[in-house]
Amino acid sequence: MTKPIRDELRQIPLYVPGKAIPDAVKLSSNEVPYGPLPGVVEAIASAASDVHRYPDLAVVALRDALAERHGLDAGRLVTGTGSVALIGHLMQAIGGPGGEVVYSWRSFEAYPIAATVAGLRSVQVPNTPDHRHDVEALIAAVGPDTRALIVCSPNNPTGPAVTAEELDRIFDAVDESVLVVVDEAYREFVTDPACPDAIERYADRPNAVVFRTFSKAWGLAGLRVGYMVARPEVAEAVRRCVIPFAVNAAAQAAALAALGAEGEMRRRVALVASERKRAVMAAREFVPEVPDSQANFFWLPLGEEAVDFAVHCESAGLLVRPFAGDGVRVTIGLPEENDAMLEALRDYAER
Repeated sequence: MTKPIRDELRQIPLYVPGKAIPDAVKLSSNEVPYGPLPGVVEAIASAASDVHRYPDLAVVALRDALAERHGLDAGRLVTGTGSVALIGHLMQAIGGPGGEVVYSWRSFEAYPIAATVAGLRSVQVPNTPDHRHDVEALIAAVGPDTRALIVCSPNNPTGPAVTAEELDRIFDAVDESVLVVVDEAYREFVTDPACPDAIERYADRPNAVVFRTFSKAWGLAGLRVGYMVARPEVAEAVRRCVIPFAVNAAAQAAALAALGAEGEMRRRVALVASERKRAVMAAREFVPEVPDSQANFFWLPLGEEAVDFAVHCESAGLLVRPFAGDGVRVTIGLPEENDAMLEALRDYAER
């Protein structure tokens, strides 16, 4: 009897979302803590009156607004249900027997899922001891079957971002037949001037693909809107893989409204960056190896104690995101929430 399900799919670990428990302080999902941006709720309410109609299939208004914002031709942008969906669609567009995709590990846990679903083999390159991408090792891992090299900057879940010098090195070393995919889901939180805006610096490279999302700094995690920038032929191939009407009408309206509140978004991002600096410095009193972060979270490299610490936090009414055997990702919340997490870390370290 023929097996209808591909065997390799049975080996894919399920994506694990940040835990949610009523009344607990949730620092497990990299959400911003300030609520929707001004105008977003009103835009959603207005769009609700037309939910009996299909949304704009081509997402023209949002795509054009993004194209103008980045100074690009609209044909180079693709929208989807969050950048994670678009990453999956890109993998489908380049996938096939014998193909490989190279990326750091630990990094975004959706990469191995997307690669396997697309029929690609994952080549995982260990991070450096200070939890950064090992750029030279990534370059060395590229082989004749490599379809794409993914750079997660800032890296989820460890926090560091790659520098312009490092990304330049990758683009210069990798053949143009290999896509260099820069996942910038947390770009808005970057404060280090050495870390480039990949759309500004690399969009004209023929093998550059850059992902962005509205889920993080723009506060639309519950609506799922992301976009991709690539050369026209890559964008068109990915567009063919996107499920029709993927970005619903409320999400399109909300994203446009959010773009109109960029000043407030930047103000909130500055608050997160300030709290990030404070929290990282305080956490290093108990875990000196905490790396610098350019995202809205930081990494506690607790190794085998990761799950134990997460359980300790949960008992104190705090939710963080453990990665068994590696570490714990902690989202930056409100100041009082960060204080509570640091107190839990102090208690755990002094047991």
